[in-house]
Amino acid sequence: MVENERLRQEMRRCEAELQELRAKPLGPCPGCEHSQESAQLRDKLSQLQLEMAESKGMLSELNLEVQQKTDRLAEVELRLKDCLAEKAQEEERLSRRLRDSHETIASLRAQSPPVKYVIKTVEVESPKTKQALSESQARNQHLQEQVAMQRQVLKEMEQQLQSSHQLTARLRAQIAMYESELERAHGQMLEEMQSLEEDKNRAIEEAFARAQVEMKAVHENLAGVRTNLLTLQPALRTLTNDYNGLKRQVRGFPLLLQEALRSVKAEIGQAIEEVNSNNQELLRKYRRELQLRKKCHNELVRLKGNIRVIARVRPVTKEDGEGPEATNAVTFDADDDSIIHLLHKGKPVSFELDKVFSPHASQQDVFQEVQALITSCIDGFNVCIFAYGQTGAGKTYTMEGTPENPGINQRALQLLFSEVQEKASDWEYTITVSAAEIYNEVLRDLLGKEPQEKLEIRLCPDGSGQLYVPGLTEFQVQSVDDINKVFEFGHTNRTTEFTNLNEHSSRSHALLIVTVRGVDCSTGLRTTGKLNLVDLAGSERVGKSGAEGSRLREAQHINKSLSALGDVIAALRSRQGHVPFRNSKLTYLLQDSLSGDSKTLMVVQVSPVEKNTSETLYSLKFAERVRSVELGPGLRRAELGSWSSQEHLEWEPACQMPQPSARAHSAPSSGTSSRPGSIRRKLQPSA
Repeated sequence: MVENERLRQEMRRCEAELQELRAKPLGPCPGCEHSQESAQLRDKLSQLQLEMAESKGMLSELNLEVQQKTDRLAEVELRLKDCLAEKAQEEERLSRRLRDSHETIASLRAQSPPVKYVIKTVEVESPKTKQALSESQARNQHLQEQVAMQRQVLKEMEQQLQSSHQLTARLRAQIAMYESELERAHGQMLEEMQSLEEDKNRAIEEAFARAQVEMKAVHENLAGVRTNLLTLQPALRTLTNDYNGLKRQVRGFPLLLQEALRSVKAEIGQAIEEVNSNNQELLRKYRRELQLRKKCHNELVRLKGNIRVIARVRPVTKEDGEGPEATNAVTFDADDDSIIHLLHKGKPVSFELDKVFSPHASQQDVFQEVQALITSCIDGFNVCIFAYGQTGAGKTYTMEGTPENPGINQRALQLLFSEVQEKASDWEYTITVSAAEIYNEVLRDLLGKEPQEKLEIRLCPDGSGQLYVPGLTEFQVQSVDDINKVFEFGHTNRTTEFTNLNEHSSRSHALLIVTVRGVDCSTGLRTTGKLNLVDLAGSERVGKSGAEGSRLREAQHINKSLSALGDVIAALRSRQGHVPFRNSKLTYLLQDSLSGDSKTLMVVQVSPVEKNTSETLYSLKFAERVRSVELGPGLRRAELGSWSSQEHLEWEPACQMPQPSARAHSAPSSGTSSRPGSIRRKLQPSA
């Protein structure tokens, strides 16, 4: 096929050459050496013509320059004439002034002796004569000053005259120099024009002579080409026959090619479908295995008693501003909802937690994740849920929410009431609520009559090792309306302030303590479970928040207590013998929730914007450290008989084996947050 194609191309070329020769029998043959030389000569002639055009352009430029210099010379001559005329006028004026000055000097000299004589003769005359003498002296002094001034003016005029002479000489020298330059340029221009004309004539003659020689050689070569064409005609006939045979063979080739392409496309499509089905099956198996692995991991974490950690990313708001600092720096894994990626200083950092909620997640989505943990409170377990993160990250919104879209606190109590009503036929439950806050390392009762009263954390005097807060008010709630009243009453006393980072920044750690006591009507088994909901105050940088005065003192106490919480987590993670719970009121109050017999969950709130990446990185690193802490399996608190009985029955939820008695938790560990200003409601504490 390649050889046939080459022969067809050669046949076409020969036919084209034959047609050109028939159309132009006297023209030069293509590809001839003489034709190339003739073309080179033509190019050279064109180049010479271009050079001649450039020389003409240069000549016109030189003429223009000569004309400009001539104009400048005429202008200089006019200026010189004007200067000479002005100089003559000035000389004439100075001469007149000089003559006047000489005449004045001569007249003054002529008048001087009589004045001196008068001065000498007046000395012995009367006072009138003395007065006339003084006037004459003054006049003489004035005349002398005028003479000095005239001499000075005369001297200046002479200097000006001398400078005018010098200027005239310089101008004449410049004129002579310009004239010489003009003559030299004119001569050079004439010489260049003459040389260019000679070169042009010489090149034209040489080109014409070479062209005649080349045309003669071309005519001779043309005769040889015609002879060669006569010998090529039999070969052309052979090529034509071969071409016709190839054409007949190629006519059936497209049908064979289309059939082959259809079969290949069908095979490729079938292979692609098989690969896609295999990929879908592998993806389905991978996701199923991922869910199974996560389920097994969560069960292992529950058995070990690890603190479960979930993260929630708040949306970007208008308070974050605009520009590069307000861009989103947080991304999520499409296949694994426990992975979060953070772009910090241009480097991606990944974290693995128990669950990650994107900014599109609703309050209900977050609550469903903690719902099972909250219901275990009814069965007699101690449960602690606390929100951690920088100020303005959305902790209070997650824990409390809004009246239209409540958070974990109110949804938890509603769930407890729903569960209690379902078990009302077999169990009798009592739910009590307490609320407190830690403000500037001072524990205060948010539901008491004196919210500013300081409270202390004590050990129970019965020797059980439990913690409790003497004087902390408890309200018994029986409906959702009671919950709303308690929340509103607590909101009134919660401490919030305005900062640069958050318009309603919580300035204290809020704790909501829900105690659920139940009695099995058939067996008399009594259970006591506590749900501690904690809204931690946000960590903040003083430089960003703009805190001053009392706000600065609040920020220092907040950061100190959060630092103490970090020390406790580090000690628990490394299994140290001493855990510094007493370094802060916050950690001391959370001791029961972090000491091993409570189910604990942390919600870490992070901001997605670029300007908060440093705080987000710190919060996620702290969350990973918290997630690795093993507290041990939670213990169920149940007893037979009356509430005061000391014979407790404890079961481990995973193994269902009896365990030694553990101390009960009485310390509150959670709270709510809101703005001050609500009207306090009159609520009666439960008996």
